[in-house]
Amino acid sequence: MRVVLEIIYQDEYFVAVNKPAGMLVHRSWLDKHETQFVMQTLRDQIGQHVFPLHRLDRPTSGVLVFALSSEVASEVMPMFANHEMQKTYHAIVRGWIEEGDTLDYALKVELDKIADKFAKEDKEPQEAVTVYEPLAKVEVPYSTGRFPTSRYCLVEMLPKTGRKHQLRRHMAHLRHPIVGDTSHGDGKHNRLFRDDLDSHRLLLHASELRFIHPFTEKEVIMTAGLDETWLRLFETFGWEVSMVDLKNGQR
Repeated sequence: MRVVLEIIYQDEYFVAVNKPAGMLVHRSWLDKHETQFVMQTLRDQIGQHVFPLHRLDRPTSGVLVFALSSEVASEVMPMFANHEMQKTYHAIVRGWIEEGDTLDYALKVELDKIADKFAKEDKEPQEAVTVYEPLAKVEVPYSTGRFPTSRYCLVEMLPKTGRKHQLRRHMAHLRHPIVGDTSHGDGKHNRLFRDDLDSHRLLLHASELRFIHPFTEKEVIMTAGLDETWLRLFETFGWEVSMVDLKNGQR
């Protein structure tokens, strides 16, 4: 079945979509069996070529922006590289975080076994900074081991740098791994969410992207709503969706 992407912003320079979890941004020789990609799907949907300005990992959902010409892309790419875009993410993590803070914890370059086969592994760790804030807590009547219940937390995160898997690795470093993370997470809790809560995805969502439009010089705020899995979990946990302050489209 062909996916129809939700377009959350479009002008003569940019188009942004709410990327579904599990969908690759563009073709990759690492995933030869895949047939649907955001870039090609969006191109067919709007009838013109699009040029990716940044990426979201395959399991992550949320705001994904494309330029509508190569000229715009070459002008705007440095804004992403220089972190002139303010990104807001939300995640559900293991355990309760009592208060917000800024984590300044350098990360070693994470190499892909195939794609980075010949890359050097002895690079210095790179600066990585994430601001995080707990928004809600829940205790569910399911056990993952010693205790009869399990605790989880809704967290808002603002990455100040853009390292590979930064948010996943930072939360794991804090011992609050993101639920559904098969690389850096906790298998027992991932299994609980799959088996007992019907959640089969990484619970990391790129909720908002804001920046000063380089051509109109006005602030643009792009927001992406939560998918059915998130909404069902919010209902189950008694959380208000308004806690993440999401309104589709430009505000």
